Amino acid sequence: MDWGTDLWDQYDVIDKHTQSGLDLVERYIKFVKERTEIEQGYAKQLRSLTKKYAKRGSKEEQDCKFSNHGSFQEILNELNDYAGQRELIAENMMTGICVELTKYLQDLKQERKTHLSDAKKAQQNLESSFKQLESTKKRFAKEWAEAEKATQQAEKTESDLNATRLDVEKAKQHAHARTHAAEECRNDYAAQLQKYNKEQNFFYYSEIPQIFNKMQDMDERRIRRMAEGYCQFSDIEKKVLPIISKCLEGISSAGIKIDEKQDSILFIEQHKSGFERPSDVEFEDYTQGIKAATSDSSLNPPKVRAKLWPFSKKHKPPAAEDFSHLPPEQRKKRLQGKIDDISKELNKAQDQSEALEKMKGVYEQNPQMGDPSSLEPQITETAQNIGRLRGELTKYETWLSEAVGGEESSNTINNNTPHGVVTADQSLNIYTEFDDEFDDIETPLGQCTALYTFEGNSEGTISITEGEQLSIMEDDKGDGWMRVLRASGEEGYIPSSYVKLTL
Repeated sequence: MDWGTDLWDQYDVIDKHTQSGLDLVERYIKFVKERTEIEQGYAKQLRSLTKKYAKRGSKEEQDCKFSNHGSFQEILNELNDYAGQRELIAENMMTGICVELTKYLQDLKQERKTHLSDAKKAQQNLESSFKQLESTKKRFAKEWAEAEKATQQAEKTESDLNATRLDVEKAKQHAHARTHAAEECRNDYAAQLQKYNKEQNFFYYSEIPQIFNKMQDMDERRIRRMAEGYCQFSDIEKKVLPIISKCLEGISSAGIKIDEKQDSILFIEQHKSGFERPSDVEFEDYTQGIKAATSDSSLNPPKVRAKLWPFSKKHKPPAAEDFSHLPPEQRKKRLQGKIDDISKELNKAQDQSEALEKMKGVYEQNPQMGDPSSLEPQITETAQNIGRLRGELTKYETWLSEAVGGEESSNTINNNTPHGVVTADQSLNIYTEFDDEFDDIETPLGQCTALYTFEGNSEGTISITEGEQLSIMEDDKGDGWMRVLRASGEEGYIPSSYVKLTL
């Protein structure tokens, strides 16, 4: 069944039907556009939400050491990634559906306009031919009536006794002329009728069916393209569902790995003062004469004993550079942390100094590459910085030695310059011990698992595959990249959002 055969006389119906199909395409495009606006708005709100609740200050960074605080930050990160996938859905729908369908719709409109124009032109040609047929028919009818009238007049004249022979001949000639003219009109009418019937047959059995069948093909192509657009609406979201699922799994994992006991232990380690509990206050017997109260503890007289109450508000003393305002345990931890920070800075400064010296040597051997003297200010500045850091390191080591009571520590500060550092008792299990000497092998900071596959095409990056176990060699410095080591020994940078910390 086709339109040309079965709907040959339904031009208006076909016109409305095809226009309705184009209207549907336009409605669907608008529908998808509004859907993308919703997705973009949703993603924007999610990003604003994660930004609002993300930790920023040093206090928040300290809280993130607790598993329940850290897990919440992981949830915010996963939610931010989830928002990115919603943005990707909106972008793909706009480019894959709206833009493509809009172009396709313009082509359909032009094609439909051409087909309708051809049909109207064919109709006009047939109507023009029919008007010519009617004109020749009327002329034939008129001429035939005139011929019959002239013949009757000639017969009447011939039967009239008073008519002369000349009148009779004249009447017969006129009748013959009119009859001849009527015969010519009859022939014209017959020829025009034959031409019109041929054109009408071509119009109804060939020309119009072909045009309508082309419009049917156009409409069926439109329907098939709409079906593909409907499937795209679902497929675009299906493609990102695995990543969305991983984001949601990451949120669940963040909740599962919370360890309330470990959080309590960490809280104790952070705030343990190291003070001994106060001993009993001795009885002061005023009947035997006033004597000062003595105690094995280091308590002050009762009048200032308010600081011993654990739930009273304590006046916060001003911060001292050697952290002497802190309780013993906290002071040792802060000093050790400061020493570690200075050691890292010292290592970086020494590495920078070595690099500058090597560069200077290269310039001296190859003057065309650069002027060695241009590096002198940087070398001098780096040397001064190294001296300053070593002085600070010695100062904090001395304070730490005082804090732990002179006990020897076996901590090593950096790879180039070992420093003897005094630490707390090993039973505290708080401070990390280092050997006096160790190799130059860089120790991994932790382990992570690749969430997605990444192709490292630029210099300094490496490729990883989903599920691969990696060693973290350098944390994200805020630029979104981290340095990792693969099991094969390959080392380089990857996006921080492509992995999940495991240790």
